[in-house]
Amino acid sequence: MKQLDALLAHCTEQAFDLHFSKARQWKAAEPGRLLLGFLPIYFPREIVHAVNGMGVGIMGVGDRKQIIKGDAYYQSYICHLPRGVIEMALDNSLDDFDGFVFPAICDCVRNLSGMFKLVERGKFQRYFDYPQNFSPSIGGVFFRQELEKVLDDLFQVNGVKLSTEKLNHAIGLYNTNRKLIEHIYQIRQDYPWRLSAVDTYHIIRAGLVMTVEEHNQILEQVVEVISEERGEPLDNIRVVISGSFCEQPPIGLLKSIEMAGCYIVDDDLMLGSRWIQGDVDDKSDDPLGAIVDAYLTKSTFSSAVYDVGNPKGDRLVKLVKERHADGVIFSAASFCDPALLDKPEMQKACDAAGIPQINFQFHENTGQFKVIKEQAGTFSDSIKLWA
Repeated sequence: MKQLDALLAHCTEQAFDLHFSKARQWKAAEPGRLLLGFLPIYFPREIVHAVNGMGVGIMGVGDRKQIIKGDAYYQSYICHLPRGVIEMALDNSLDDFDGFVFPAICDCVRNLSGMFKLVERGKFQRYFDYPQNFSPSIGGVFFRQELEKVLDDLFQVNGVKLSTEKLNHAIGLYNTNRKLIEHIYQIRQDYPWRLSAVDTYHIIRAGLVMTVEEHNQILEQVVEVISEERGEPLDNIRVVISGSFCEQPPIGLLKSIEMAGCYIVDDDLMLGSRWIQGDVDDKSDDPLGAIVDAYLTKSTFSSAVYDVGNPKGDRLVKLVKERHADGVIFSAASFCDPALLDKPEMQKACDAAGIPQINFQFHENTGQFKVIKEQAGTFSDSIKLWA
């Protein structure tokens, strides 16, 4: 218990360190190191690691910082995330970062890349587009070109060239990271009381602001502890959370769902850390091509990806069944167009499969959760009584 408590305290502190102290210390410890900040959701951090850098996830400010200057840069009818991130940029929290990558999630994040150019944060600001065609000859070629652009940006900063050996090594480290995270989810599938969803979230989010080597050590210790019985099972239902892949819900919301009688057995909260389902080839003569192939063939589902040939609703139903969940909670950030536009079709898929579901919206600094707790509690009770 003491070992896990110490790990959880460390991860909680790191997960919401808006000054990125650990990443800054890592960079300062050796000349030639660089920091690349990336916005949600997925970005292949392996390529940064292989050129003496660290990919650091910037997930917003949550309820940890008041937004003042950031509100002047964006209209009120968009999600909260961009305002929080530009606030961080304006108050010098991101000054030690060498560059920033803005994955193609929505128009708000696209515009945020332009804002960073205007306020001149970082040596480069790269809008990183995803292929929506998964043919290797089309989407694969395009995705490789996008990766090469980022690698060129990084080379201009520290002059380190990508090598096959170093990229394969980095791929192996992140393969281990994803395996350990999935192992935690597999244990929680059967024994969710051994580690709360909130603690799981802190552990995974902390991995975005430290080296993958350190995070792997933490994950190994967590797996060791929760592999043995601890805690006490409650009469809770099991749910999957969907729709929170970009802007992150406040911790109080997750706590409220758990306190209302729900075990969260899967989610899309830290989707980038779990995006690739399985291993990337770490012994390839073309490791960059291996990363491209993994994206094309092993990506999870998300509202940021076009999926006409592989509907998200069907994949969500499959996930619910694999996790032996009792229902789905659709939890999307207010004004999150990708999640809210996809939700009706995903709800239809759940209805067709007989899977109960509820939905609500949030923003990252929401402070009141009474209504959400009551809604989740009613959902839990209805499943126990009538499902």
